Amino acid sequence: MRFAPSPTGALHIGGVRTALYNYLFAKKHGGDMLLRIEDTDSARFVPGAEDYIIESLNWLGIGINEGIGCKAQGPHAPYRQSERKAIYRKYVDQLLNAGLAYIAFDTPAELDAKRTEISNFQYDASTRGMMTNSLTLSATEVHNRVNNGDQYVVRIKIEPNEDIKVQDLIRGEVVINSSIIDDKVLFKSSDELPTYHMANVVDDYLMEISHVIRGEEWLPSAPLHVLLYRYLGWTDVMPQFAHLPLLLKPDGNGKLSKRDGDRLGFPVFPLNWKDPKTGETSSGYREAEYFPEAVVNFLSLLGWNSGTEQEIFSMQELIDQFSLDRVSKSGAKFDYEKGKWFNHKYLQLKSNDEIADIYQNILKEKGISVELDKVVKIVSLVKERANFVTELWNQSSFFFESPTEYDAKTIQKRWKAETPAQMTELVSVLKAVSEFNAEETERIVKDWIAQKEYNLGGVMNAFRLSIVGEPKGPHMFDIIALLGKDETIARLERAVNTINI
Repeated sequence: MRFAPSPTGALHIGGVRTALYNYLFAKKHGGDMLLRIEDTDSARFVPGAEDYIIESLNWLGIGINEGIGCKAQGPHAPYRQSERKAIYRKYVDQLLNAGLAYIAFDTPAELDAKRTEISNFQYDASTRGMMTNSLTLSATEVHNRVNNGDQYVVRIKIEPNEDIKVQDLIRGEVVINSSIIDDKVLFKSSDELPTYHMANVVDDYLMEISHVIRGEEWLPSAPLHVLLYRYLGWTDVMPQFAHLPLLLKPDGNGKLSKRDGDRLGFPVFPLNWKDPKTGETSSGYREAEYFPEAVVNFLSLLGWNSGTEQEIFSMQELIDQFSLDRVSKSGAKFDYEKGKWFNHKYLQLKSNDEIADIYQNILKEKGISVELDKVVKIVSLVKERANFVTELWNQSSFFFESPTEYDAKTIQKRWKAETPAQMTELVSVLKAVSEFNAEETERIVKDWIAQKEYNLGGVMNAFRLSIVGEPKGPHMFDIIALLGKDETIARLERAVNTINI
């Protein structure tokens, strides 16, 4: 299996899913995963994009066995198409010598003029005879023009009115008539590089790729690739094709784009990406505090299902259960809220110690130094309420900072005329507690409330407001056990002296 992105910018999350499905399929069948960089379009090359691709796959745990990003060169090196020029020329010449391709000298201006002259112009069997190419020029003139350094392209020669059949592992047999396919450019003399189509087929053949799993947008190119395999005499070893459904906008119709992420506030790239041309930074899932396992799990189910009710999968479980026959033909809506749900689930699955270790870095950034054991206990109390580690601060800041303000709505609803006296009484009750743990304080406080015949909800809500400042947080007696007696009493006394109604 291979993943063969172009280094033209950040790796889109749709490309990540393609890489993931290739990886799962390869590992399921005991195969290897190869990373090839398809950089034949030199005009669109973006510095840093290749490193970004490698870092993204590493972060997600999509292991590469061969090619770019591996320490040792594999048996099919080199793996950048720009470094394989000499290899491609041999096969371009093979097609030319067999009369299956031809040289065309048409300039961009001449092509534009023809498009103006002929509506829906297509360079094919019906128009090639009126163009400047080796089919309309003498062999001598072609030879001279090439030797004189005239720029040219090599086009595949496609015969019309043939039904080309593509066997797709997801969509079944796809039939496209050759008359709608133009004589695609295979090679450009300007940079001595093949186009995507030629390089893609040659590389897949030479690198012994058994299956090509790629996005649906490449399905229209599949008949051309089938023809190239035939023209080059490789039909018997042609890989099997599978074209994945598109990732669709969360709302409306159409393919998921960066603009959708900007508009709705979610990443469409695995890592932050700073465009070297514009300086614009786009957000990534890693920097948005997603766990890589959650992103993998989320993406795996956008277009594939296991046929069961299971939603949480480890990478190994995905490998074991993945199959192309359960990949949908129709596009998958990108439910970014579901992505948050997956991250929440993985947050709960991780140990309190692991989460506390991450959270402690956030606390240090805020200038807060706390023993790790205490952070572990706090995490255990609040992580159920968070989707991301960064959200733990909002859920637990009161453990580290005494409230300086109190929620106005809660004051209006919960702080009654009798509340200050009750909170002052509560201070006396807590001062008398010898073992200040959650179980003991809860028993003593509730006995006091029952004995005084106070309203339990009224006292406890005012108690929470005094300690937390808001009507939120875990079990009150777990909170005060961690805060300790002195801090709990200090907060109660401050609330009594501060809150006015």
